[in-house]
Amino acid sequence: MTVLIGLTGNIATGKSEVGRMLAELGARVIDADAVAHQVMRRGGPAYAAVVEAFGPDILRPDGEIDRARLGAIVFADAEALRCLEAIVHPEVIARVDALVREATEPVVVVEAIKLIEAGMHRDCHALWVVTCPREQQIARLMRTRGLSEAEAVLRVDAQPPQAEKIALADVVIDNSHTLAETRRQVVAEWKKLVGELRRPTHTPKNCG
Repeated sequence: MTVLIGLTGNIATGKSEVGRMLAELGARVIDADAVAHQVMRRGGPAYAAVVEAFGPDILRPDGEIDRARLGAIVFADAEALRCLEAIVHPEVIARVDALVREATEPVVVVEAIKLIEAGMHRDCHALWVVTCPREQQIARLMRTRGLSEAEAVLRVDAQPPQAEKIALADVVIDNSHTLAETRRQVVAEWKKLVGELRRPTHTPKNCG
């Protein structure tokens, strides 16, 4: 039986780093953000609808969607963000579902920033949430993406409070300290999971 973990956290909390750690431990990790890139690529199932909704100004000279330009629009306008998500989420969910069905590993992780908002967590056996303070999120965005402080704040504040995700979590990973400390938490939770899998009576619960 495959155990499905939903892995989420607000922007720049470090969920991708936790995903890499889980992959190193043996999980199959499906990155929903990478899937979103695929479905919005030219010829992808969401491409035409996104261009129709936001206009040709979001396109690069090669015809691909300029994600930075699109991001600047949707993070400044809640209605625009909802519009984008309504187009992209169904396509992402369909592709992720297919990848989960194809997986042969005993543990599959679906990493998605909008896991809860899209309702994908309801199909998971456990929900993992990665957290860190707002100030760290802003600093990380400025450092890793070259954003101004105002741009970083806009992206952080465009998302629901972290507390809402934490309230639903089965596992909370605090990524506010060193990577070694984060890894310690991930390995500890992994060992618990593997121990449960080895029990003949293991019955994963639904995290929704």
